[in-house]
Amino acid sequence: MTDEEAHELSQRRFYKAEQEAGFVESHEYVTPQQQDPAYRLAFRDTDFLLREELRPVRFQLELLKPEMLLDEAAIGSTLVMYGSARIPAPEEADAVRAAAKTPEQHKVAERLIAKARYYEEARKLAQIASRSAVVEDGKRHFVICSGGGPSIMEAANRGAADVGAESIGLNITLRHEHTPNAYVTPHLSFQFHYFALRKMHFLLRARAVAAFPGGFGTFDELFELLTLVQTGKMQPIPILLFGADFWGRVVNFAALAEEGVISPADLGLFHVVETAEEAWSHITAFYGLDLD
Repeated sequence: MTDEEAHELSQRRFYKAEQEAGFVESHEYVTPQQQDPAYRLAFRDTDFLLREELRPVRFQLELLKPEMLLDEAAIGSTLVMYGSARIPAPEEADAVRAAAKTPEQHKVAERLIAKARYYEEARKLAQIASRSAVVEDGKRHFVICSGGGPSIMEAANRGAADVGAESIGLNITLRHEHTPNAYVTPHLSFQFHYFALRKMHFLLRARAVAAFPGGFGTFDELFELLTLVQTGKMQPIPILLFGADFWGRVVNFAALAEEGVISPADLGLFHVVETAEEAWSHITAFYGLDLD
């Protein structure tokens, strides 16, 4: 700050944290006190931030970082796409077959290959939504958001990339390697430690959700969404389940209503669809949009 700036009323009187950190980096640490970890600035001390007692702080940081960066990127709303990390792209079918060694593995491989059409539908839905390029009050809407991983998630980000649009990837740290797929927009690629906060970010900006065939992770994400809408914690949004055969086989929604554990009206919280065009039609009808 110059002497002239110091006398301006609008000038702040405290240095920013980034500036203070720069002052520290310019110092020589020559005394034992300065060299001890206790002397580090708390917000620059990674070992300190990773302590068990700092979990609430890490929660807050993981909530704030994506929220702030998505806001800076003018993301007003998202079209979230859930689905398996195991369903192959059509061009990968031969490799999946070749990897199967036992009769049982061959059966599973063929079931996965049969679902490769959903990779194409996910990719197509992302293309349609991204091509529509809905902008309101300077914010972009229906920006594609996936878990950032392979398979259906890759198809979602790939579809956006096909038409030159940006897309979001919300990765999660796992014990085995889990890197973002190549189609996620780099500055919209986020990594989470906490599943709970990742799921929160999936839904904070969601204005529609498409759930493709998937396993435990997809079920977790879908049923949390259904619970939030059912209980009134979240306003209704279009929830599209791709694949009548799959969902009809793995979840008997009608039986839940017959048993009285959900209301018959709850069956209207979602729609089962087969194609990207059908899903997009539900979304545009819900919001009264004419995007043709």
